[in-house]
Amino acid sequence: MDRIEEIIEESIQLHRRLPGLVPEIAKAARMMIDALARGKKIMFAGNGGSAADAQHLAAELVNRFRKNRQPVAGLALTTDTSVITSVANDFSFDEIFSKQVRALGREGDVLVGISTSGNSGNIIRALDEARSMGISTIALAGEGGTIRDHADCTIAVPSQNTPRIQEAHILIGHILCEMIEEASIRIV
Repeated sequence: MDRIEEIIEESIQLHRRLPGLVPEIAKAARMMIDALARGKKIMFAGNGGSAADAQHLAAELVNRFRKNRQPVAGLALTTDTSVITSVANDFSFDEIFSKQVRALGREGDVLVGISTSGNSGNIIRALDEARSMGISTIALAGEGGTIRDHADCTIAVPSQNTPRIQEAHILIGHILCEMIEEASIRIV
């Protein structure tokens, strides 16, 4: 019981620090809403649990978050196992997302790269590729790593505890989805 309470308290304490990220979250929401209003798409990439978050958030955009509405263009770059494994096998795991960005991304789109460590090579490479193509970039990370040097907007959760960072990432992702959905009446 004590450890369970400790984990809950760790999560509560971290969530109490998230209001400090409001400016970055608002900037990311504006970037995404502006892109969607111009008929562009939001791409998501991540590894492991962050890959699941990427798929979750893309699904919330395409289907619905809280309200029935027209679909919004969201794409998880984590779902095509044939593309991912062929690129990893023939080239490098570091290129599994950057090649997809090159193939599917267009100027004015947005790429959201999710990395709890802030050091995922394939996420950093995808962010760099996106920027070179005129695609806006958002990084969701923890407090470490170099990812902030590769994104137009970085939302860095103030922690190095992977499970707590992941919990905060999904909250932030849900906030972004809600902001997009609130604006969707004007963008679809």
